[in-house]
Amino acid sequence: MVTKITVVAPSSTANLGPGFDVFGLAVDAFYDEVTLTKKKTKKVSIVTEDDIPKNPEKNTAGLVVKNMIKKFKTKDGIEIKIKKNVPAGYGMGSSAASAAAAAVAFDKLYKLRLDGNSLVRFAGIGEKASAGTIHYDNVAASVLGGFVIVRTNPLDIIKIDPPTHLRMCIAVPKLIVPKKKTKVSRGVIPKKISFADSITNLSNATAIVAGFLNKDPELIGKSIKDVIVEPARKHMIPGFSKVKENALKAGAFGVTISGAGPSVIAFSKSSENNKKIGLAMTKGFDSAKIECHTIICKPSIGASIKK
Repeated sequence: MVTKITVVAPSSTANLGPGFDVFGLAVDAFYDEVTLTKKKTKKVSIVTEDDIPKNPEKNTAGLVVKNMIKKFKTKDGIEIKIKKNVPAGYGMGSSAASAAAAAVAFDKLYKLRLDGNSLVRFAGIGEKASAGTIHYDNVAASVLGGFVIVRTNPLDIIKIDPPTHLRMCIAVPKLIVPKKKTKVSRGVIPKKISFADSITNLSNATAIVAGFLNKDPELIGKSIKDVIVEPARKHMIPGFSKVKENALKAGAFGVTISGAGPSVIAFSKSSENNKKIGLAMTKGFDSAKIECHTIICKPSIGASIKK
């Protein structure tokens, strides 16, 4: 009988410019690791060496496990051991990675054989612990891998395998991010938008989907143009405009804020000089006297059992 299981789940980037709360992409920059162990006690406990909440009600993985215990009426206590590698608060889907790993681990531990939508639904509950609300773009990417489109009411996740030669360069600035940063960054989004801006974003979003279907990194990158959310958030990232300008000049097809930021992501393909793009982004942050480090990455598979 299996009493312990370890699952790793990837970092992710959400929105991809115009696909706010709809698009997500799993990336192999970082992975969180979650181990669930059955215990004879009836409680859920968190074990970690990282600076994250140890109260299961305030921890993304803990919230997922508690909800799954309640739903499936399992009788064991569960110890949740978490090893964080996805940096928290930088727009890389940190909370989602732990939640995704926890949902998949629970499914495997109890041999539930849940479908993708069900796993994403449970993982999404974990986002309440960090963002205050449920949203599925990051968790869907972390659970399923690849590029995902989120439809709600009812929840329906569409996954598309990305081009194998798609590459991203992520610049992670050394900034002090506020607690509940996702909630703060959602607060600056305009409540009303113009019809023209809505059409612009819709046309770009549909072109991104076409780019993934046609395995065309250039179409994906050149369609990553957001006239609604990015303009409202870019003031929160010192040097953003210069970072974007530099990356495009260095050969990136498209550049935008990764999720809620402050990381900035540039899209290209494997044959491009991605190190040059990374250096250009670093110089962009230098112009605002901000240090950063860059990661060249590619699309990732979803959460999986650690071998």
